[in-house]
Amino acid sequence: MLAQLRPAIMMMVFFTLLTGLIYPLTLTGIMGAVAPSAARGSLLERDGVVIGSSLIGQSFVGTAYLHPRASASDWNAAGTGATNLGPTSAQLVADVQARREAFAAENGLNPDEVPIDAVTTSGSGLDPDVSPANALGQAERIAAARRADPTDVRALIADHVEGRWLGLYGEPRVNVLLTNLALDQAFPLAAGLASN
Repeated sequence: MLAQLRPAIMMMVFFTLLTGLIYPLTLTGIMGAVAPSAARGSLLERDGVVIGSSLIGQSFVGTAYLHPRASASDWNAAGTGATNLGPTSAQLVADVQARREAFAAENGLNPDEVPIDAVTTSGSGLDPDVSPANALGQAERIAAARRADPTDVRALIADHVEGRWLGLYGEPRVNVLLTNLALDQAFPLAAGLASN
């Protein structure tokens, strides 16, 4: 019996070390050399304090800020995920309609102009990006809150549009946190103005 258990135990120890220790440490070392920022979580700092990651979405509610997509997990990284509501769900239809009306009213748009990612949640609930149409749809509100020229705000947003990866994969997108940091730098909030 021991002759049969010994190879199984040895294989378990070997694969535990390989997949639980050697492989993760090797990948961490390679990524640390190739892409050090990504290996550390793409953390962003302001005045020496970590304020977020460009890879994880967070809530922004002030009128002077670009707002992210809705989150099914209320921006809780411990409970990420989608709503799991199907296309025939009355609750999903009601949620989308409510978000559509709120986005249109908040940004002075016709409800027919509201982009789809402004009314739907992402699969993870922590999407850090919005579509260029979503971001540009918020430009007038942001400009008014910051007392800035809407053309300048639209130009700043356009400068933060990231294209498809390798020109092929994904969709053009705007990182909400990076854009909000750029908005704070280009158009600082005066005392008494809306903030996050």
